[in-house]
This record gives sequence, C-alpha cells and structure tokens, in this order.
Amino acid sequence: MRFVLISILLLQPFLCLNAGQVAIIIDDIGYRKTDQHALTLPGKISYAFLPHTPFAKELALQANQSKKDVLLHIPMEASSGKLLGPGAITSDMDDDHINHQLSLALDEIPFAVGINNHMGSHLTKLQKPMASTMKFLKRHKLFFVDSMTTSKSKTRALAHVYGVPHLHRHVFLDNHTDADYIEQQFEQLVEKAKHNEFAIGIAHPHPETIIALKQLLPTLTKHNIELVPVSSLFSDSETSQIKLASAE
Repeated sequence: MRFVLISILLLQPFLCLNAGQVAIIIDDIGYRKTDQHALTLPGKISYAFLPHTPFAKELALQANQSKKDVLLHIPMEASSGKLLGPGAITSDMDDDHINHQLSLALDEIPFAVGINNHMGSHLTKLQKPMASTMKFLKRHKLFFVDSMTTSKSKTRALAHVYGVPHLHRHVFLDNHTDADYIEQQFEQLVEKAKHNEFAIGIAHPHPETIIALKQLLPTLTKHNIELVPVSSLFSDSETSQIKLASAE
C-alpha cells in the first residue's frame, strides 16, 4: 500500500502534463463592426484581419491591447476567380508589386506577428509570387500560417528555402455554421492535437461560431488540452523545428 502511494505521488507531475496544444485563429475580420464580438472569446485566441477594410485597424488595436496575437489575413488569388477585396495579391503581380501590397498592409497594422492567406487556392500553388511573399516575411520577421485552401500549396517548401517559420491549418471549424457541425469539427481539432501534440483551427466571426466556441473552449480542460496563441508554436527555434516536422 505504501509503495502504491509513493508511486502515485511520483507520477503525479506526469499526470498533469498537457495532452496537446490548440491554437485557434479567427480570420476574415474587418468588414463588419459586429466582428468585435469575436474579441470577447475567452482565452488565448489569435485574430487575423483583412487589410484596408472598414474596421480592421480599430479591432486589431483592441486585440493587440488585450495581448492577443494579431495576424494579417492577406487575400490571395483563388482558383474560382472570386473577388478578393483590398490588399490582394494576384498571379500577375511582380516582386515589387507584391512587396508594395504587403508593406501597405503591415503599415496599417504594424504589430502583426504573422500572416495567413484569405482564399489563395490558385496563388499558393505558384512558386514565383509565393517566393516574393516569403522574402517579405523573412525581412520583417513574420511567420506564415497556410490556411490550406489547396492540397497543392507550395508554401511549406518555399518557407523552408527562405527560412520563414511556417505551419498550416489542420481544421476549419465553421465551414457550416450549424452548432452540431462546429462541435464535431472542434472535437476533430482536439483529437489532432492529442495525436500531433498540437493543432491549428481556423474559424470566422459568425455569431453562431462565437456562441459555439464560448461553450466549447472551456471543455479543452477536460481533455487536458492547452489553448495557446499561434505565435507560441514558433517561440523556440528547436521546438519550432519539432513542430514543423510534426505538422508535415
């Protein structure tokens, strides 16, 4: 009995270890004043803002003042030909034009710690424009989170070439705004975090999403999953290399 008790006490620190980490990025923020409701989510949520939209700068400042990770959500050319909005990068732009577009976005929100792509199913497959993007990120010490709108994305390989910290989205949480669907996707995110040690989810500032996440985020504790800022996945170069390998 005494041996069992001692064993339990010795094991106790290990029993408290996290089963994994989850980072959640809320993107598409900036067109609507109501996007501010996303900033009320509890915990270390990360936020990605569409450049040059009516409320992007104001809400990004609020997020930054609350010590939340702020990313630039850069519109990139889609295979569908959808309208991209201001600040977009397209395949017909040269290196200087891409640099100019990204510079304007960063000038508007200079405290951004990284970028992720809005759409981009065409552009992220192309070496030249994505190489220009990676060179910009390297100069400004920003990371890239690939929203993975195509399985043929070249961002990982190019990020490696240019020495840019890179990770990718594992789960879209709200492609449908049905509460049951969001819960199902959230559970998938948790399972990926347990399996890979971490997972990145992307969601949007839909009212249904905010309501669902306010209910779901507290459940991470029972799974022994830690909610972290996405930047923390890049906080240490050695750890980043391990995580990058895991993400592959």
